[in-house]
Amino acid sequence: MQPVRIAPSILSADFAKLGEEVRAIDAAGADWIHIDVMDGHFVPNISFGPAVMKSVRGVTTKPFDVHLMISPVDAYLDAFAEAGADCITVHYEAGPHIHRSLQHIKGLGKRAGVVICPGTPAKMLDYLMDMVDLVLVMSVNPGFGGQSFIPSQLKKISAIRNMIEKSGRAIDLEVDGGVDAEWAKRCVEAGADALVAGTSVFRGGPDHYAANIAALRG
Repeated sequence: MQPVRIAPSILSADFAKLGEEVRAIDAAGADWIHIDVMDGHFVPNISFGPAVMKSVRGVTTKPFDVHLMISPVDAYLDAFAEAGADCITVHYEAGPHIHRSLQHIKGLGKRAGVVICPGTPAKMLDYLMDMVDLVLVMSVNPGFGGQSFIPSQLKKISAIRNMIEKSGRAIDLEVDGGVDAEWAKRCVEAGADALVAGTSVFRGGPDHYAANIAALRG
């Protein structure tokens, strides 16, 4: 396994100074910048689109880890690729043709990720492991920040880690939702090598970001 990567979610940033916030988490040691895109349809919240993401693309060279909580998703893949996404992750549950969506992302020259919600079993990934670069396990129901980690997802993380090892491919295993320092440790022990965190990174303001990220690394 690779060393754990920390991907702060800018959903928890101060939107009035988003560029400054992205610079601050970059300087504080973030490995990736996690972009949570929500449409008010697939999930009960609305965040932002490719124009906002593009506006902060120039303030950091860190990879943009783009999590699309939107349905239908295919029509928007080109726009997020053009706005500067490095990895585009789409939900298994968001449409009938996940394989086609992943093919589209790969065709755009981007890393392709698949997300599964808490109620979706790991076996749904069986016929996707040959083409994904990242699997994202939601450890809360998507749509809002600040939720509590769902403990049953640890077993799913372990199951997916075993699937990755059997595939023989270099696939990142990311966890998103309610990840604080204690849950981060348990996620890594279960097999995760990338962690999304919003509230636990941005808590306390910029002077605390480096310590918050360090705590997640354990």
